[in-house]
Amino acid sequence: MFGIFDRDHSQKIKGTVVLMPKNVLDFNAVTSVKQGGFLDAAGNVLDAAGSLVGGIIDGATAFLGRNVSMRLISATKTDANGKGLVGKEVFLEKHVPTLPTLGARQDAFSIHFDWDADFGIPGAFYIRNYMQAHEFFLVSVTFDDIPNHESVEFVCNSWIYNFKNYKKDRIFFTNDTYLPSQTPAPLVYYRQEELQNLRGDGTGQRKEWERVYDYDVYNDLGDPDEDVKLARPVLGGSSTHPYPRRVRSGRKPTKKDPKSERPGVMYVPRDENFGHLKSSDFLTYGIKSLSQDVLPLFKSVIFDLNFTPNEFDSFDEVRDLFEGGIELPTHILSKISPLPVLKEIFRTDGEQVLKFPPPHVIRVSKSAWMTDEEFGREMVAGVNPCVIRLLQEFPPKSTLDIAVYGDQTSILKKEHLEINLGGLTVEKALNGQRLFILDYHDAFMPFLEKINKNAKAYATRTILFLKDDGTLKPVAIELSLPHPNGVKYGAESKVILPADQGVDSTIWLLAKAHVIVNDSCYHQLMSHWLNTHAVVEPFIIATNRHLSVLHPINKLLDPHFRDTININGLARNALINADGIIEETFLPGPNSVEMSSAAYKNWVFTDQALPADLIKRGLAVEDPSSPHGLRLVIEDYPYAVDGLEIWDAIKSWVQDYVSLYYPNDEAVQKDTELQTWWKEVVEKGHGDLKDKPWWPKMQNIQDLIQSCSIIIWTASALHAAVNFGQYPYGGYILNRPTLSRRWIPEKGTPNYDEMVKNPQKAYLRTITPKYQTLIDLSVIEILSRHASDEIYLGERDVKFWTSDSRALQAFQKFGSKLAKIEGKITERNNDSDLKNRTGPVQLPYTLLHRSSEDGLTFRGIPNSISI
Repeated sequence: MFGIFDRDHSQKIKGTVVLMPKNVLDFNAVTSVKQGGFLDAAGNVLDAAGSLVGGIIDGATAFLGRNVSMRLISATKTDANGKGLVGKEVFLEKHVPTLPTLGARQDAFSIHFDWDADFGIPGAFYIRNYMQAHEFFLVSVTFDDIPNHESVEFVCNSWIYNFKNYKKDRIFFTNDTYLPSQTPAPLVYYRQEELQNLRGDGTGQRKEWERVYDYDVYNDLGDPDEDVKLARPVLGGSSTHPYPRRVRSGRKPTKKDPKSERPGVMYVPRDENFGHLKSSDFLTYGIKSLSQDVLPLFKSVIFDLNFTPNEFDSFDEVRDLFEGGIELPTHILSKISPLPVLKEIFRTDGEQVLKFPPPHVIRVSKSAWMTDEEFGREMVAGVNPCVIRLLQEFPPKSTLDIAVYGDQTSILKKEHLEINLGGLTVEKALNGQRLFILDYHDAFMPFLEKINKNAKAYATRTILFLKDDGTLKPVAIELSLPHPNGVKYGAESKVILPADQGVDSTIWLLAKAHVIVNDSCYHQLMSHWLNTHAVVEPFIIATNRHLSVLHPINKLLDPHFRDTININGLARNALINADGIIEETFLPGPNSVEMSSAAYKNWVFTDQALPADLIKRGLAVEDPSSPHGLRLVIEDYPYAVDGLEIWDAIKSWVQDYVSLYYPNDEAVQKDTELQTWWKEVVEKGHGDLKDKPWWPKMQNIQDLIQSCSIIIWTASALHAAVNFGQYPYGGYILNRPTLSRRWIPEKGTPNYDEMVKNPQKAYLRTITPKYQTLIDLSVIEILSRHASDEIYLGERDVKFWTSDSRALQAFQKFGSKLAKIEGKITERNNDSDLKNRTGPVQLPYTLLHRSSEDGLTFRGIPNSISI
């Protein structure tokens, strides 16, 4: 079959192959930095003397031309077995030195194929890399002069290793879009074969070069073989600890727990680790450097060398992190300075001062964070604006099992509230939809006995009143502990009321700090990690296993999956693992991810749609006469107001796109890839919740539109809303502490006397200490940054990502709509009547402003969960 072009032909197909050598891209190659080298401004790896390491890039490029071959596959002509004809093997030719359309680090090569009419139009190609030691990143292939046909484009974006590493040759398809039933007959076999390759056989340990997507439980967070204290429960696969699935790596089990997987190299399907020049790879490298190099040095300075005490003694000392800096020994700064990401984060002044950028929340006012108005505003315009809900019954009740936890009903009474309701009774305030609650009681109470072995924490309920000016005023905080005789006897609670003078004002400030500690931990573990990172990964796995790159829904969703598996793997390795950064700096400690498993029991896919979420929390009611068909109970609710516009834009785009390929419900029902995809999402990816009645049945167009809209919203706007405000709000640890080390002092105790004498010191001894603060700030500043090559909602990394001009026009419409929303957000932020838009700290709410520059900007909606 390879000889079909052996005859002489006058016509040639000319192709341009664009690729990037590994050492231009792969952040793993930067490990030489850790061995004494560093990066120059252009991103080149230099040795300690400043010379380019080994000339590897040029050497790899020089060999590519005669070591990479391709074979075309026809989309219109078949062989005797009904498969598309495969042409003869042709090698890349000389390097094309300049192409103005290419990026700075891309190389282009020419390739020529003999052609005749008996072969037809190419619809795919095989590619082989014959080099043993050099993989490369294939960007695209274009054929420009096929007789009587327009150019044929292939968007590839994939790593190519030596061909012997693959059971089947690597294949790529054109940018055309086909439902399975509409696939050209010659390509059907190849479409199915590629999906089978991506599914793998479910056995063995995955290798670096593989692109196999399979499911596993979260059984790799602990390391019982190293220390019994590092054992962690397996999350997923049981009703006790349900969890979304992750990508399977197939490592060997630990010796002490055969259900757990040994720590080691974190497998990420190769194409999930693109290696963007300045995006998540450098950011993830920064986190690795922090966890492996810098944080141990911080710890040694504070605890071993006693260079600096582990306590802040005043609020001014906390602000010195941004204004004056912290003096550190030279050997620590010398470890930081060669690392580009860390050098940018840690501003240095001289040789021995470490300084963080000032968080946005204190850039205008140093004390406005302490006000009750700002405390309430951040529940609707802060980094965790999706938990507050309408109070619909009083006193608040618990949903915890009374047989296990006793009576957990609130002890709040009407007289606690009515002194701060502006003359309203509780009944009138409830009926007027003026009372709201931030309720973390049920999330924390089951874990408090374990948490308080190493901490001093409460489960909190906070009641807020909606004032006439649209702002939220906290009117009572309930702090609860398990009953002294055991949690089965219920809770022991106290109520703290607002005060602005004397010792009572300090107690009120401490009560608010305990609420924020609850909120910070719930935000990081549930609102952020679970409800975006973890729940999206099963959709990525299923999409790669069952939706061909030719499938329209694959093309729709793919940009919203970029780098997510990569960043989730990093999280399991350095952030949420046993004794990792989250456990060390957040209140739940070793119980952290287990708490998110308990929350996952109540996760509902359909409620992730913003309108459904707002209605469920009582913060919106259906109203056809209102914008978006909803009337907001809190009119000035920045997250909801901006979010509904983004949600509607996403859903309109999805509807426009889906309608191009699915004329009716029957087309959805008969799409074999789509049905298998959705079945596996439900039964495997989110298998612990597979029996829930709320899963869409995927039997009509509306199910498809709604489900895709939820996936895109979660991966883009929702993640942006709960991620990129972390440093702007939480970089000032006084505003968003992550640990609580003291309960509210009681009269007659030394802590009470200290609180009376030195309120600031009492506050600082209650919240996160210095070492954990340094960790928090170091990590969340990385997580809050945008990379220079970030791709934002309404954008694509490739202009012609599909050959369907109708889809391109619909996507352009989507981008235009998002640009108009940006203008509306700016107008709202300039409206002085909307007090929640900026608040006492004078920080405009821009987290759902679609575009952004790189860096720490407090704005921008990336397409995907890329950090």
